[in-house]
Amino acid sequence: MQEPQFLIGLKEGNTDVFSSLFRTYYKDLVLFGSAYIPDRAICEDIVQSVFLKLWDDRKMIEITASLKSYLLTAVKNSCLDEIRHRSIVQEHESYALRFQLRNDIDTENYVLYSDLHSHLMKALAGLPDRYREAFVMNRFEGLKYKEIAGRLNVSERTIEVRIGKALLLLRRYLKDFIGLLFLMFSFG
Repeated sequence: MQEPQFLIGLKEGNTDVFSSLFRTYYKDLVLFGSAYIPDRAICEDIVQSVFLKLWDDRKMIEITASLKSYLLTAVKNSCLDEIRHRSIVQEHESYALRFQLRNDIDTENYVLYSDLHSHLMKALAGLPDRYREAFVMNRFEGLKYKEIAGRLNVSERTIEVRIGKALLLLRRYLKDFIGLLFLMFSFG
C-alpha cells in the first residue's frame, strides 16, 4: 500500500489500514528509536505511543512530508523527551540521596564516606575496563546481570565473573574500608 492510501484510510478511520501501517513501520521505528535509547522495551512503548497518538489525531492531522518522515520525527522527539525526563529524575534522585546522606550521618561518618568515595573512584579507575563497566552498570546504574549482558552482548555468566573479579580487586584495594563497603554494596 502506498503512503497516500495509508493517509486516506487513516483519516477515514479504517482499522485495517492502520494495522497495515503499524506492521509496515513498527520494527523500523523501534530500531530507529534505539539509536537514542538503548532499552528496546522503552523504544517499543514510545513507538506504540506514537501510533496511538496518530490514531487519536487521525482526522485533524496534516502531513506535508512523507508519512514515514512524520513517524520518524515523532519517534525522535518522543525519545528526546524520554531522555530529558530521565535526566530530571536522575537529578532529583541524586539530590534526594545527597540530602538524605547529609541528614542521616554525622560528620565523622560523612568524612569517612567521602574518603571512601575518593578511594573507590581511584580503585575503579584502576580496574580493567570490562570489569569496571560491568560493575558500574550493576552497582551504580542498578542494572541486572541480564540487562548488562544484553547491552554488552556477552553471557550473564561473563557478567557474573567480571563483577566478581571487580569486587575482589576492590576489596583488596579498599581493605581499610571493607565494613563500610559491605554496607554500601551488599544491597545491589
